[in-house]
Amino acid sequence: MTHPLNRTLLLLDIEKFSDRDDVEQAYLRRMLYDVVERVLQSAGIDQTLHLRADRGDGVLVMIDANAPLPLLLRVLLTEAPAQLREVNRMASSAAQIRLRAVVATGFVSVDAVDGWVGSDLNHACRLLDADVLRAALRRRSSDIALCVSESVHAGIVRHDHTGIPADAFHPVTVESKNGPLKAWLHGPVPTAADSAPTARDAAPAQQQGRAPAEGGGAVEFHGTNSGVVTGRIDGPMIQGGVINGGVTFNGAQGERR
Repeated sequence: MTHPLNRTLLLLDIEKFSDRDDVEQAYLRRMLYDVVERVLQSAGIDQTLHLRADRGDGVLVMIDANAPLPLLLRVLLTEAPAQLREVNRMASSAAQIRLRAVVATGFVSVDAVDGWVGSDLNHACRLLDADVLRAALRRRSSDIALCVSESVHAGIVRHDHTGIPADAFHPVTVESKNGPLKAWLHGPVPTAADSAPTARDAAPAQQQGRAPAEGGGAVEFHGTNSGVVTGRIDGPMIQGGVINGGVTFNGAQGERR
């Protein structure tokens, strides 16, 4: 493993990548790498100053600390949105590409199998996956949402460099398994409701809000029932009817209602 070296980290991830089919995903990856190449060229970061790691639905770029970080931020705030807008103007709805982006700094080592190791890198990845950054992109008309680490804000953003307005960045706290992470989001901060996990992450409706009936249990019929079903069912079997649909049992074993 190499000694830890100070690096700038640029992470980009495609929104709703897994919702697309294989052909669309392949197209989006080509567009992503095209955007990354243009961003790096515009920021004066040539191939000798960076390494890339593929993330499937995104890309991680490790940049030499000598590369101009203010120029990279300026490109991400101005040229990258314009590039994405031009790409999406000519693309179908299924091929629209929208990106979450994180810029961070920290120490990273490269191991014997060319893997990248470092707590600062782990923190940057958690910022990229944060609900607040996902919500920010969902709520905006722009095709990119940018978050920077505390170190990038302290070293660059707060000094209000040309093209990097300090008052456009707002503090956010991202919860992680290693504790809260402080970061700075470009643009308005979404509300708590906007930042909540999406509906597909919630429990299925039939598992929510089921109160067991008094006396131990209940039978709920979903669908069309043909035959006679009484208000109470006793005995080991139901006779005289066909149930088309789902049956949900709640309650203690051995009791039927």
